[in-house]
Amino acid sequence: MPRDARPDGHEAPRHHVTGDGWVVCGCGHRHWGLHGAAGLLLVRRDPAGRPADVVLQHRALWSDAGGTWALPGGARAEGESAEQAALREAHEEAGVDAAAVRVLGTHVLEHPGWSYTTVLAEVLAPFAPAVTDAESLAVAWVPLDAVTDRPLLPAFADAWPTLRARLERG
Repeated sequence: MPRDARPDGHEAPRHHVTGDGWVVCGCGHRHWGLHGAAGLLLVRRDPAGRPADVVLQHRALWSDAGGTWALPGGARAEGESAEQAALREAHEEAGVDAAAVRVLGTHVLEHPGWSYTTVLAEVLAPFAPAVTDAESLAVAWVPLDAVTDRPLLPAFADAWPTLRARLERG
């Protein structure tokens, strides 16, 4: 498995799937993921059951829109569902155990010939997200009210108000 240096000087794995690659959608935009892409919006609730924090990834500088914050996610492998891809990517990039989350639903951004699916989920057991591959500079629980204080991946910034409203509706 290829390895890349992390900011702390240690090497971290860099995962590859059959869907890695750039495509141009019917709108003329360039997107990552030959079969589309997916990411996991994982929420942690407060004692009253309200959404409190979400897991965000600080993207590696060499990646597309590097240095921004977004969801752990990436290209879907051939034949992989959006949910499978989001859970796999969150495990690879942030140490999220699929058995410790419950999927709540999805939100799909459609472009002709390409899509990005945000899989909304809640954590069932406490855990600390961690940098587990070379695609992340940092991974953290971020309070909902602090998400927009960070430099966000532009597409995630556009989607955040809708995604936050979905989390708050339950």
